[in-house]
Amino acid sequence: MPLAILYSRAISGMESPLVTVEAHIANGLPSFTIVGLPEAEVKESKDRVRAALQNAQFEFPARRITVNLAPADLPKESGRFDLPIALGILAATGQIPSNKLDQYEWAGELALTGELRAIRGALAMTYGASRSGRSFVLPQQNAAEAALVKAAIVYPATSLLQICAHLAGRELLSRYIADDGASAEGNPETGVTQYPGMEDVKGQAHAKRALEIAAAGNHSMLMVGPPGTGKSMLAARFPGILPSMTEDEALESAAMQSLSSGGFNVAHWKRRPYRSPHHTASGVALVGGGSNPRPGEISLAMNGVLFLDELPEFDRKVLEVLREPLESGRITISRAARQADFPARFQLIAAMNPCPCGYLGHYSGKCRCTSDQVSRYRGKISGPLLDRIDIQIEVPAAPQEDLMRQSQSESSGSIRQRVESAYQRQLTRQGKPNARLTVKEIDKYCVPDTLGEKGVRVISQSFISYLRAFIQAVFRLFTVSHCITRYCIISIVVVEWHV
Repeated sequence: MPLAILYSRAISGMESPLVTVEAHIANGLPSFTIVGLPEAEVKESKDRVRAALQNAQFEFPARRITVNLAPADLPKESGRFDLPIALGILAATGQIPSNKLDQYEWAGELALTGELRAIRGALAMTYGASRSGRSFVLPQQNAAEAALVKAAIVYPATSLLQICAHLAGRELLSRYIADDGASAEGNPETGVTQYPGMEDVKGQAHAKRALEIAAAGNHSMLMVGPPGTGKSMLAARFPGILPSMTEDEALESAAMQSLSSGGFNVAHWKRRPYRSPHHTASGVALVGGGSNPRPGEISLAMNGVLFLDELPEFDRKVLEVLREPLESGRITISRAARQADFPARFQLIAAMNPCPCGYLGHYSGKCRCTSDQVSRYRGKISGPLLDRIDIQIEVPAAPQEDLMRQSQSESSGSIRQRVESAYQRQLTRQGKPNARLTVKEIDKYCVPDTLGEKGVRVISQSFISYLRAFIQAVFRLFTVSHCITRYCIISIVVVEWHV
C-alpha cells in the first residue's frame, strides 16, 4: 500500500492538538516534500530521516515521497515529527507492517544513526492527550516525565530499529511504569527541606508574619526597605512555607516547565516553582512570546512564586504586562499566524528600596535623596499595578540585638504546618484561597461584624478620598482581613482589629 497514516501531536500553548501524518509514495522523479505548514525544523527533518533510514539498513525509496501533516492550518514545529515521518515512509514502502500504526501516537527526533533524541514538551503532550485512547511511543529520555500522567500509556524506545522490531513482533517494547518512590525529593511532605529555612533570617518577625498570611491566602506581597534588611532572603525562603500542591496543580506546573528550553527535573515535579528574573528582563521574557510562542517567567512560575527584586528598576512597560495575568490568571500571546494561551496563576512577591539610594528612613541618616527624586523613583510603579498587590509592608533594618541573638528563629517546617492548616480551612469553606475570591464571593464569605464594618468603611473612605485608590483595593482589604480571621481561628467574621 503506497499510503500510510500515523498520529502525532503538535504543541500550541498548553494544548496538544492531534496531527495526522500521511506518507504517500508515488512513481515519478525522486523527491521528498513535506506539506501542512511545517516550520524550518520540520523541513530539515527530510535530511535527518533519509540518513537515519539508510544508517539503520533500510531502503530509502528513490520515488516521489509526499508527507502531509494535517490539519494544514496548524503550524508544526520542532523535530518531534521525525519518527512518525520515518515510520510512515517505511510502512508505505512495505518495509514494516502497518496494521498497528494507528494504535499509537509517535513523537521523537532522529539522530543520523537512527537513535532517538529527547523532545521538548513531552509531558505537555501527554497531559493534554491522555484521553485519546492510544498509547504513546517516545524517546527513552522523555519516558519519566510523560509517565507522570497516570492515564497515559507510555512505551519508551531508544532507536528506530527497536520500534520496527516491536511493530514486526520480534521484540516488543515494555511499558514504562513510573516509580512513585523515585520522586521522594519532590514529595510535598519532604520537598520543603529543599528550600532555605526561615530560621536563617534574624529578626523581622512582622515580615515573617506577613509572609505567613500571604502564603495561607495566596496573596501577592510587596516588601519595602533599605538594603541588607533581608527582603531577598525572606523571598527565597517563601516557597518553603507554601502549602502542598495537589497532583493536578503539580502536573500543570510540570507540563509548563517541560515546554521551556531548560526542561525540568522529574524528581522535583511536585515542588512549587520559584522564578526570579533579573530586572533587565524584557516583556517577552516575562510573559512569553516568539514566532512559536513559548511560556515566559510568569507562566513558568505557575502555582509557584514569581519574585521581582528591585521592582522600580524593571522597565515600566515590562511591569504593566503583569496587570492582566494578576487579575485573570491567564496570558494570551497573539501572533499573525497563531495564538497561544498559557495559564499564569502565580504568587507575586516583590521587593524594593524606599528611595534611589535605599536609605530613606534608615536610622543611619545616610539618605540624601530629594523629595522629587523619591517621588520619581516610586512613580516608576503605576497605581493600577500597586492596587493589585494585596499586602504591602515595610521591612526596616533589624535592631542590632536581634542580629546578635543566638537563639534560633522558628523553622519553615513549623510555619508551614500553620499555613497548611489555614489553607485547607479556606478550601473546605469556599473551595479556593482568599486571593481568588470574586466580588460576589467576598460579599458571601468576608462578612465584617459591626465594629469591623465601621473600620472597613473608615479605611475605604480614606483610600478613595485621600489615597485615590481604586475600589478594587477595598475588596483586597476584605480578602486579606478575612485571611487573617481564618488564620487565627478567632471568628468566621472580620472583626475590627483584623482590618
